[in-house]
Amino acid sequence: MSTDYQQAREALGMRLRELRFSCPDGRLTGQELARRLGWPNSKISKLENGRQTATSDDLRAWADSTGQPEVYPELASRLAGFESHIRSWRRALASGFKPAHESLSREIERTRCLWLWEEAVIPGLVQTPEYARHVITRYSELLAPAGDIEAAVRARMKRQEWLYEPGRRLHVLIWEAALRALVCPPAALAAQLDRLTGLVGLDTVELGIIPFTAPVRIVPANGFWVLDDRLVVAEDWHAELWLDDADNIALYMKVWRTLQESAVYGAVAQNVINAARRQLNEP
Repeated sequence: MSTDYQQAREALGMRLRELRFSCPDGRLTGQELARRLGWPNSKISKLENGRQTATSDDLRAWADSTGQPEVYPELASRLAGFESHIRSWRRALASGFKPAHESLSREIERTRCLWLWEEAVIPGLVQTPEYARHVITRYSELLAPAGDIEAAVRARMKRQEWLYEPGRRLHVLIWEAALRALVCPPAALAAQLDRLTGLVGLDTVELGIIPFTAPVRIVPANGFWVLDDRLVVAEDWHAELWLDDADNIALYMKVWRTLQESAVYGAVAQNVINAARRQLNEP
């Protein structure tokens, strides 16, 4: 997980352990606290070691059960400080683009089912090398000049092996704008659209396109990925967000399903892609 987020989660875990040790009626073992809370022992361990993100209810219960309810505002403030603002691009890209790609690739590798939404760019899992090269270069020019763009392209292509492994399933939604945005030369975009056309009908991929003309119930913005039922990865201009609490995961899945109501599939999706492809050949 991203460095900023994980460090903050581990720091909160250390604070929770301190509260367990400093309980007014005597230091508690993890098992004793678990019994007081009615939780499995494993949850105490995960929270204290930064392997699970506490909810605000968890923190209130912890403060009350350790006899220190007055510390709850402090704990809630810590949680609010890192549950959404997670990894700044400036820090994440300090060592180059390739490590940032590999960090997400490790999470994807342990994922069985992915739900993707992209409003302005073709998702990395289905990009061609040339299209990926131009996208990464654009981000490098904006965020952090990088000398490892080719290594990042190779890392992104290797990530795509996931699509062909047994038991994997990709559900991807793309707004028509992503089919037409010239973030690369027309020839590179044409090859990328051909690649998308080839994905229609692949048994591991469900590809939906939201046409410009489709009515939408919410604004088609803010690309994100949902990995199984355990993690959301969303991007903003200043940071990448990694969210693993149940409420946020449920919210993003609700957004995805709402967008899906406007999507077309199969031959109709292929027609939308082909229309964008034909326009590239028009004078």
